[in-house]
Amino acid sequence: MVQNFKEVGPQRYRETFGRYFEDFHEGDVYEHRPGKTVTEYDNHLFTLLTLNTHPMHFDAEFAKASEFKKNLVVSPYTLALVIGMSVTDVSQKAIANLGMDEVKFTAPVFAGDTIYAESEVLAKRESKSRPHQGIVTVASRGINQRGETVVTFKRNMLIPKKGFGVEDKVENY
Repeated sequence: MVQNFKEVGPQRYRETFGRYFEDFHEGDVYEHRPGKTVTEYDNHLFTLLTLNTHPMHFDAEFAKASEFKKNLVVSPYTLALVIGMSVTDVSQKAIANLGMDEVKFTAPVFAGDTIYAESEVLAKRESKSRPHQGIVTVASRGINQRGETVVTFKRNMLIPKKGFGVEDKVENY
């Protein structure tokens, strides 16, 4: 079990996040909480920030003519949300995201849906070129309030070993 605090003095603790390479074990599943209820504002802002001009994401009248009868949440937002939800468990201490594979959007997301996420550790190996780091592969998925999987993907991350993370080098971190 990874502790989420470090003792910084008698009866004084500092909250910590993330895992070192040694803390990952194949087959472990991390349930990321809290969930996030997606708002229309979230969808419109992300759509505008990324210059996505498809009217299914921001034109309610256009969307009424579709099979969904309402705006869809733009899929890169759903992906970004699930990645963000997983950070405190799987990549808070990461040196780098090395890649993502097999991204699949398996059900639509609408404003008002609440998304939860979980990640399973698929593999880990020590880096061949960086002796104080390792590569961890996780499979993550986003799940809505009805238990439907809305997005899945695999992610590879470069993770430091204990004592070799950036936070280990920053005083008072």
